[in-house]
Amino acid sequence: MSDLSGIVKAYDIRGVVGDQLDAALVRDFGAAFALLIKPDAPSVVIGHDMRESSPGLARAFAEGVTSQGLDVVSIGLASTDQLYFASGSLNLPGAMFTASHNPAKYNGIKLCRAGAAPVGQDSGLAEIRATVEQGVPAFDGAPGTVTERDVLADYAAHLRGLVDLSGSRPLKIVVDAGNGMGGHTVPTVFDGLPIEIVPMYFELDGSFPNHEANPLDPANIVDLQAKVREVGADAGLAFDGDADRCFVVDERGEPVSPSAITALVAVRELAKEPGGTIIHNLITSKAVPEIVAEHGGKPVRTRVGHSFIKQEMASTGAIFGGEHSAHYYFRDFWRADTGMLAALHVLAALGEQDGPLSALTAAYQRYAASGEINSTVSDQVAKMLAVKDAFGSRSGVTTDELDGLTVQLPDGGWFNLRPSNTEPLLRLNVEAPTADGVRALTDEVLAIVRD
Repeated sequence: MSDLSGIVKAYDIRGVVGDQLDAALVRDFGAAFALLIKPDAPSVVIGHDMRESSPGLARAFAEGVTSQGLDVVSIGLASTDQLYFASGSLNLPGAMFTASHNPAKYNGIKLCRAGAAPVGQDSGLAEIRATVEQGVPAFDGAPGTVTERDVLADYAAHLRGLVDLSGSRPLKIVVDAGNGMGGHTVPTVFDGLPIEIVPMYFELDGSFPNHEANPLDPANIVDLQAKVREVGADAGLAFDGDADRCFVVDERGEPVSPSAITALVAVRELAKEPGGTIIHNLITSKAVPEIVAEHGGKPVRTRVGHSFIKQEMASTGAIFGGEHSAHYYFRDFWRADTGMLAALHVLAALGEQDGPLSALTAAYQRYAASGEINSTVSDQVAKMLAVKDAFGSRSGVTTDELDGLTVQLPDGGWFNLRPSNTEPLLRLNVEAPTADGVRALTDEVLAIVRD
């Protein structure tokens, strides 16, 4: 029996191609996925990114699905949110071949049930892993068929139908696709809008020759920042490799916090549905629940991770959800994450008024923050207990363990310390009313963690 724990993660399957992941194994994953969803679905929709290994692995997965008697709808090159659109609009389970922002040697599979419902460890991935490890049973019926379908235009039309940019003033926007799937989707989505696109790295290239396609790393948006200033753009957008995340910089080239984007989009969605529920994970700025409440909405705090966000959105009927990692979830998009739709909201808000993006987003940025700080530790539990002991007994301090350890201080500062699921790391996020407060609190926590 093979052990697949190294590549079957909490939310997806991911590994080094040729070493951990090959066509034969992916074929088995396809067959196991078919067995999982066979009682409810006649077909599976499959898409893939621009990595050199992706088309072949997608074909192998399709072979596994059809070997179990189910049909396949292949949409070819796609962003991850384009695959979610196909799953939602066609009401079919889906498989997306991508390793997001990971280096070229990696690939992976993001799976969903019909309607873009997530498949994670507790909702099918563990069962798929067990089936493959134990050997996929053969199917003695007729194999399924594969048909091709292009959904890019329908995906773009759906997004444009959710955000009205018809009244926008003309905008000049720099878009850094990072040689990822944004180079495939942006031209079609933005076609006909009052927006001049200045493209950067739109050539599809899974070797990522210009920079890693991870816009949350400041090193990867340097080119975008410089180009925004150079051409006098109104804003800049950076997409990750599979284009499901979008990061924003303002007209000065300064980064706009994903928490500020979450608050901005939440306010727009609440204007359409007053009193609606907005989901935010526990490491977004506390400005997010404050602003949601000020606009009559109901903020709901959840753990980090898309499966938790989507589950909470389903159970609460939330209209929108945002994460610190620049994932944005919309009820009108089958509760799935789409950075493209969030970007359209930001541009619509910018185009509806005459001021710059920096002034528009200033109202949503109330606190100073550390960003995520990782520390390598040998005993995550012991270090977290030490931090809890150090802070928990202080007057006015409250703690909770919804996801790791969150500590709220009476001066308005707070921090979250949580373990990585896959590495011996503790991840620290700190927020306080001032930058000095952030530095002091960060130093105090790290002194314990790294002792």
